[in-house]
Formats: sequence, C-alpha cells, structure tokens
Amino acid sequence: MKRALVTGGSGGIGAAICKRLAADGHHVVVHANRSREKAAAVVAEILAADGSAEAVAFDVTDRAATAAALEVLLEAGAIQILVNNAGIHADAVFPGMSGEQWDSVVDVSLNGFFNVTQPLTLPMIRTRWGRIISISSVAGITGNRGQVNYSAAKGALHAASKALALELASRGVTVNAVAPGIIATDMIEGAFNAEAIKALVPMQRAGQPGEVADLVAFLASEQAAYISGQVISINGAMI
Repeated sequence: MKRALVTGGSGGIGAAICKRLAADGHHVVVHANRSREKAAAVVAEILAADGSAEAVAFDVTDRAATAAALEVLLEAGAIQILVNNAGIHADAVFPGMSGEQWDSVVDVSLNGFFNVTQPLTLPMIRTRWGRIISISSVAGITGNRGQVNYSAAKGALHAASKALALELASRGVTVNAVAPGIIATDMIEGAFNAEAIKALVPMQRAGQPGEVADLVAFLASEQAAYISGQVISINGAMI
C-alpha cells in the first residue's frame, strides 16, 4: 500500500482525488488548512468504504509548520504519491490588484509547491518510485482576464514541474501537472452560468471533479511510468 498526500484535499477536486486514490488501494493523507472539518468528513467517507486515510492540517505557505507536519508523516514511511492541489483565487484586474492579492495566490500555489514537495523528494527518491502531480489550470496555459496572479502562479508551476521531472527522471519518480478547465465545484459557483459554460466549452458542460480524479489516478499508477514532464489539459476542448 503506497502512501499518498493530497494538499487541499477537503475541496471539491481534492476530495474526489482523495476518494479515488483510496479506492485504488492507497493510504491517503487528506490535507486541509482552514477546512479541517471537511477533511475529517472526507476521511470518514473513505473509512466507511473500507479505505485507508487520515487527516492532517497545516498552512502550506508556512514553511516551518509544513516541514514539522511532514516530518511527523514521514515517520511512518515515504510519501510516494504527492498531489499538490492547494490553491486559492484573489481575482482583480491588474491595475487594481493589490500586493496582498498577488502575494497570497503566488504563496499558496507556487511557494506551497516548494514547501510541500521539497521535503518529500529525497525520501521518495530512496524508494525508487514516486508520483508528483500538481493541479494547475487552463489559466496557466492561456492566461485569463482578472487572473494575472493566478495565471502567473500556475504557469510557473508548469515550468517547475518540467524542470523537476528532468531531475528525477532516472530515479523512478514522475512529475506532471494537470490543468483543468471549468470544473463543477463550489469555486466556480456564481462565476459561470449554464449559458456562459456552453459558450466557453465546446463540450457545452462543466467537467466533474471525478473526471479530474480519474486522470490524476492514472498518472499516479504504474501504467503512467513513462509519462513525465507534461502539462495535461482536461477542459472539454476549450484549447
């Protein structure tokens, strides 16, 4: 049984990923920061389905707190599957964007990637098997009005994933990014109505969290051993 950590595991996409990885037989560590009750609920659902899971809480932007939490997790063995899913929005047109809006989004998506991934990399390398999967966005590929901060953070995540894939390619560890388009979660509620989705998405519907989870589960599997350094879109043919 491999051990998996999913940051932001209490949200819509994160919870779907946690449940799918657990269904595939992995022990899943469901991470949250503020939504600790939701993380506990995801764990309870996994346990009720005879899966294996536990919850953990820390702020991915706090390097010391993250390192301390990961040190405790590593006492039970290496985390061989890491899904960097934690992310936030703080949208504004660029001329009106505050420094705090810029910093907060970059801090969670990009600095959070470093704070979580770096301490887990060497233990993963020692097992000669690993999967690092970061959840990005179509905005990191095409850009998006009102999301210069979010697009910048996700675009940087793509470059970081490609560079890390090169470093780890000979160690049995793959590194990829998954870039969803419009997915039916609480995060997009109110942002897109049905008509807007039909206009933006050639498939004329929002994607489901479970569809993203299926892609992540494949990338985390043995079958994806030769896929690394890729940014894989799941967006209903938007691009």
